[in-house]
Amino acid sequence: MLGQPHIDPIRTGPAKRLDLLTSKQTDERQGMTESSAITPEQVEHLASLSRIAMGEDELKSLAGDLSTILSNVARVNEVAGDDVPATSHPIALSNVLRPDVVGETLTSEQALASAPASADDKFLVPQILGEE
Repeated sequence: MLGQPHIDPIRTGPAKRLDLLTSKQTDERQGMTESSAITPEQVEHLASLSRIAMGEDELKSLAGDLSTILSNVARVNEVAGDDVPATSHPIALSNVLRPDVVGETLTSEQALASAPASADDKFLVPQILGEE
């Protein structure tokens, strides 16, 4: 589709990209007139940019699916007003740690008692890097 605006994903936020991709046409499959209707021509344009071959039925089906997704996003945006803080995770991302309390510890002899090999109060392990 010639004449389509160039969409720069780095300089354009998601909402602006959606505005550029949407049009005020009727989605016949869904029977709704919304600004979020995606046309098969727009899907064809994106498919050609992505080098994806799609048949006419696939273009129509995907246009309807994308229109439904955009419609649902628009409904969520209506509900989530400016007074609702943005959420990236449903649970606060903070570590829940117990207090660091020193308890009973093993002596060197107890720790090394079941080791296959030890020397000078240390575990002996096979050499793996060719170093001493």
